[in-house]
Amino acid sequence: MTRPLETAPCSVWILTDGKAGDLAQCTGVAEALSCPYETRLVAPRPPFSLWLPFGPTDPREWEGRPGSPLAPPYPDIAIASGRRAAGYLRRLKRISRGRTFTVFLKDPRTGTDAADLIWVPEHDKLRGRNVLTTPTSPHRFSAATLEKLRAQPVPEIDTLSRPRVAVLIGGDSRHHTFTEEDQNRLLNGLRQIAREDGAALMITASRRTPPGLAYGLASLAKSGGHLYWTGETSNPLGLYLAKADAIVATADSTNMIGEATATGKPVHVFHPGGGHAKITRFLDTLQQLDVTHPFPGPLKTTTYEPIDATPVIAERILADFAALRLQDKGAQAG
Repeated sequence: MTRPLETAPCSVWILTDGKAGDLAQCTGVAEALSCPYETRLVAPRPPFSLWLPFGPTDPREWEGRPGSPLAPPYPDIAIASGRRAAGYLRRLKRISRGRTFTVFLKDPRTGTDAADLIWVPEHDKLRGRNVLTTPTSPHRFSAATLEKLRAQPVPEIDTLSRPRVAVLIGGDSRHHTFTEEDQNRLLNGLRQIAREDGAALMITASRRTPPGLAYGLASLAKSGGHLYWTGETSNPLGLYLAKADAIVATADSTNMIGEATATGKPVHVFHPGGGHAKITRFLDTLQQLDVTHPFPGPLKTTTYEPIDATPVIAERILADFAALRLQDKGAQAG
C-alpha cells in the first residue's frame, strides 16, 4: 500500500537487552514494516537493571555518553520488548520530544502509557485504546519466508518419507516441568506416530530440554528415517516448519506454538507437568479454532488458514504512525 512520504517511516530501532525470544518478536515486526531497521542493545548495570521497568535507566547509557544505545539521530519508530528495554523506550520518547513513535511488545507492567502502541496476546489481560491483541505472537516466519523455504531444495529433508512431522521441544520453565514420566510419554507418542503413521520426524530441542529427554530424542532419530538438530549447524527450524505436514510442539512455549500456526498445518500439543492460566487460555483459543490437537493422539494433516499476528501488528503500527504524523502536521499548520 502506497503512503504519502510524510506518513511513511524511514527508520526503525529495535531496543532490546538481547533476550532471544524478545528479539525474535521485535525483528519479525520490524521486517514486516519494510523499512530499514537497526538493533540497539541495552545493558543496564545493577541496581538500575533491578529497578526497571519502573526505575530510571542506567546513566552510563544516556544519549550523550559514548556508545549509548540512545545516541541520535532518533528513529521514526522504535520497537521494544522486555522489562529492561521498557525504561529506555520511555526515555527515547521523551528525548525525541515525542517525535519517535514507540511500540512495546507484551505487557510492559507499567500501564498503557508505556508506549504509543502496545501489543499483547489475547490471553493477557491488559487492555486500552492503544492496546492491540491477537491470538498468537509475532515472529520472523512470514508467509513469503515460509514459501521461499518450502521451495528451497534440501535433500536431507526432501528425501524423508511422508508425512513429515516437525517436532519442537522446549523444556523445564518457570511454569512447566518435564518429569521422567512426561519424557517417556512424549517419546512413546513420537515412536507411535513413526510406527503407525509412517511419520518422519524432524526434531529440534532447546537449551531447556532435560538431558535425558534430549538423549532419548537423539536416539529415536538415529533409529532411522528421522532428523535431530544437534545445535552444531544453523538452526533448521524454518525449514522444518515450511516442509512439515504436521507439527508436534510442547506447551511450555507459546512463542513456539505461535510460530507453528503460521504454517497452516495442524499443531499437536504435548502438555508436561505444571501450567499457567494464561497459557491455558492461549491453547483453549487455538483449540476452539481447530488449530491444535492433543498429543499423544491421532496424527492429523488437515490444513487451515494460517494464523500470523506479525502483519496485523505491522499494519496497525503504520496506520497509527501515519495518523500521528498527520496530526503533528495539522498542529504545525494551525
